[in-house]
Amino acid sequence: MNIISATKLTLPVLLLPAALSTSAYAADNEQTMIVSATPQTVSELDSPAAVSVVQGDDIRQAAPRVNLSESLNSVPGLQVQNRQNYAQDLQLSIRGFGSRSTYGVRGIRLYVDGIPATMPDGQGQTSNIDLNSVESIDVLRGPFSALYGNASGGVMNVTTQTGREPATIEASSYYGSFGSWRYGLKATGAMGDGTHAGDVDYTVSSTRFVTHGYRDRSGARKNLANAKLGVRIDDASKLSLIFNSVDIKANDAGGLTESEWHDNPRQSPRAQQYDTRKTIKQTQAGLRYERQMSSQDDFSVMMYAGERETTQYQSIPRGDTPFAAQRNPKHAGGVIDLARHYQGIDTRWTHRGELGVPVTFTGGLNYENMSEERKGYENFVMDGTTPVYGEKGNLRRNERNLMWNVDPYLQTAWQLTDKLSLDAGVRYSSVWFDSNDHYITARNGDDSGEASYHKWLPAASLKYAMTEAWNVYAAAGRGFETPTINELSYRADGKTGLNFALKPSTNDTVEIGSKTRIGNGLLTAALFRTDTDNEIVTDTSSGGRTTYKNAGKTRRQGAELSLDQQFAGNWRAKLAWTYLDATYRSEVCDGGCNGNRIPGIARNMGFASLGWLPDQGWYAGADVRYMSDIMANDENSAKAPSYTVTGLNTGYKFSYGNWMMDVFGRVDNLFDRHYVGSVIVNEGNNRYYEPAPGRNYGVGLSVAYQFE
Repeated sequence: MNIISATKLTLPVLLLPAALSTSAYAADNEQTMIVSATPQTVSELDSPAAVSVVQGDDIRQAAPRVNLSESLNSVPGLQVQNRQNYAQDLQLSIRGFGSRSTYGVRGIRLYVDGIPATMPDGQGQTSNIDLNSVESIDVLRGPFSALYGNASGGVMNVTTQTGREPATIEASSYYGSFGSWRYGLKATGAMGDGTHAGDVDYTVSSTRFVTHGYRDRSGARKNLANAKLGVRIDDASKLSLIFNSVDIKANDAGGLTESEWHDNPRQSPRAQQYDTRKTIKQTQAGLRYERQMSSQDDFSVMMYAGERETTQYQSIPRGDTPFAAQRNPKHAGGVIDLARHYQGIDTRWTHRGELGVPVTFTGGLNYENMSEERKGYENFVMDGTTPVYGEKGNLRRNERNLMWNVDPYLQTAWQLTDKLSLDAGVRYSSVWFDSNDHYITARNGDDSGEASYHKWLPAASLKYAMTEAWNVYAAAGRGFETPTINELSYRADGKTGLNFALKPSTNDTVEIGSKTRIGNGLLTAALFRTDTDNEIVTDTSSGGRTTYKNAGKTRRQGAELSLDQQFAGNWRAKLAWTYLDATYRSEVCDGGCNGNRIPGIARNMGFASLGWLPDQGWYAGADVRYMSDIMANDENSAKAPSYTVTGLNTGYKFSYGNWMMDVFGRVDNLFDRHYVGSVIVNEGNNRYYEPAPGRNYGVGLSVAYQFE
């Protein structure tokens, strides 16, 4: 199925509003700040790009409130897969960007309350997102805004709740299969309505999550805290303090070969031997100052700083003896000891005026930097002639890495006519890397070096309002993705120094779309094509070191449909479908991969849910999720098969005076489907597969009290 076939399927939906434009128009009473090409506050309907907004109340509806994979399946183009491995984070990609990441999130910009969860080199994580206090999550699919830079194959912006009157305190809990449980406590409130000097608002949330894990040696413990305090300084300015902390201790079950997955998906044959595990501690704080300079001008400054400490024990079973690979003089060891410090500032000014037509300008300067102390150790100590694994051994790597970027940007919005608007912007992204190697031996030379990358990133879109309830648009933009410091570290020829031959990848995306209100629902459709130059892929993986190269050209093209519809009072249906044809357009591997599918990407994804959701009383819902097969390597010789899973939930909400209570139960993978939840792309030992759990259950309870 190619883009022409997808067009045949999608164009009728793009034109469907023409037959429905006489239907009732339900305008948004509550405008939503979204990550879009427009700097002002607009609704999801009015954004001239593929944007989805998921509300926090929907995220928490009869859900464990632990992982983003619980609640974002209704977003087309977004592939979120739970690895069942809290040592490696979720596998998250937008239109295929980020699918190759073996840990964390690549290719996507992540923000939480304005603080990047993506480092300057493009590596990000979702572990610090507190679902218990999320107000909304905005997902921009494609590089259609100049407000974001490196790794902008898409943007996910998380906003947590702002406290309001009356003050409320909530306790919540969840108990599920595999010894999983979560406790949460949240307090929100305000003094004043937020418009007068001295008014204060606050949100404080903390959560503890523990699980034994579906697989052997996949248990985890996670403590998470999030706080936001706002103070109205005067009638024109506000100061907000944001704090976030996460502490994770998790075992790492690792991947399985195909035969191991079929024999026993819960096994973890190497984790026991090497005691594979990971600990993460991250603390960050931000300060945002906002001031209305005049009726036409706004000014804001966002400053933040944080630190992240990671220790990870890995399994490296190669050679006649399991520790032989780590004895290679160039091997970096089986234990990673990493300390990162990061900070940044984003200064932004917005002006609304007239240049023959209404126009808005947003200009700014973004600066981010990160320093890391990275050490590697052998994952064993010798007891005589016997290795004892799971213990930190001899030093094998010691380096200090610096990364920073400076990005000026300008974004404009022009209301050309009553119906036609133009958004356009440009960003000049500059990223620098500097590595200083302090582990130099006779057989392991100096790997120090530096590199820098610079790229203009334009974006533009046109939107035409066919009716008050129906908009069509066309958008184009350029994305930019630099190598991470890990990808730059080693060269395939074994020589010292950084891999200067590795270039950043750039992608050009074009998109057309349609959005319409149908009663109390929103129907969206989009067609897109993305051509990428210098895609970063694995080059070699041997002796404990992985090197990377540029793959030449790739193409991602497809179609996305979604419907979020409320009807008959309390009924709500959600539908989403994604077709994504992602292929190599040049040779990547020795056997010839031109025309092969890019691994880690499902060609088709589907989601449907139906729920009865009154404000109080009994509620219930059902959902179905489909994922087509996913290639596991560049050669397309291994793949994870397609699957369909079903979930059910029901619960009861009631209030008594100032008390509110919600109790629910749910079952996932109702028909006990045997499937692979995620793949480790191009894993060097063919251990591609991370199994998903069979039928599993959970119950939850939340109790809230409002102070009147």
